[in-house]
Amino acid sequence: MIKISRRKFIKTGIIASIGALLLDALWFEKYMIDWNYFDISKSDTNKIKIIQISDLHFDELRYFHKSIAKKINSLQPDFIFITGDSVDKTEKIELLHQFLNLIDNSIPKYAITGNWEYWGNVNLNKLKHTFSNHNCELLINENRTVAIKNRKVAIIGIDDYIGGTPDFKKAIKNIEKADTTIVLSHCPEYRDVIAKQKGDLTIDLVLSGHTHGGQITFLGFVPFKPQGSGNYLKGWYKNTQPKMYISKGIGTSILPIRFGARAEMVEMDI
Repeated sequence: MIKISRRKFIKTGIIASIGALLLDALWFEKYMIDWNYFDISKSDTNKIKIIQISDLHFDELRYFHKSIAKKINSLQPDFIFITGDSVDKTEKIELLHQFLNLIDNSIPKYAITGNWEYWGNVNLNKLKHTFSNHNCELLINENRTVAIKNRKVAIIGIDDYIGGTPDFKKAIKNIEKADTTIVLSHCPEYRDVIAKQKGDLTIDLVLSGHTHGGQITFLGFVPFKPQGSGNYLKGWYKNTQPKMYISKGIGTSILPIRFGARAEMVEMDI
């Protein structure tokens, strides 16, 4: 039997703990995607399935991206919503193209800009063209109304709050009356503007990203939230209207780690 001194035992434990934390931050929380499902439908019939993809921050096409595409294809959602920060450089649009090429082209998709599309001086015309080739519309202060399953769904896309020129009133101009209205807004803080400007328009859901759930958190403490987060961090905000869900997203920004903020995909029935 090998005897281990108390000091060596403690030292080994500390090293093992540090190793586990590094493994979690550098690998598990980044690449083991947490799929979260919510049913917010008003009826048991004619449910519409949506998938939210946020904050891809493409650096390369990885195995987990392929797994995401495979699961999306198996779920066959009615809509995919891509809520900003897909790429931060024009040359990375090719990676986005490769990813979208893995997803069933027949699934309608709608995308918006995030701050990094602007901060990285991404060619928005090329981005829009790439999205279009994959049955995806890039909405910049625009709306579309789609008839599906005997329902009308209005989709409003807002330009990024801190990098672009968001204009909610322009975005809802000539909007058709719909059974369900969804707003895509990368920065959750813009929800406060929407609440003030929506007037009589009923908004069923706001989908945001941007915060990465804090990206690095310690027992609930979040040392840094990006500009445009406001008083919001992650998950559901339902106490006031319109209700909003903030995805923790897929990629990372600035530092290539996640801690206490596991990467997330969102599936909803509405």
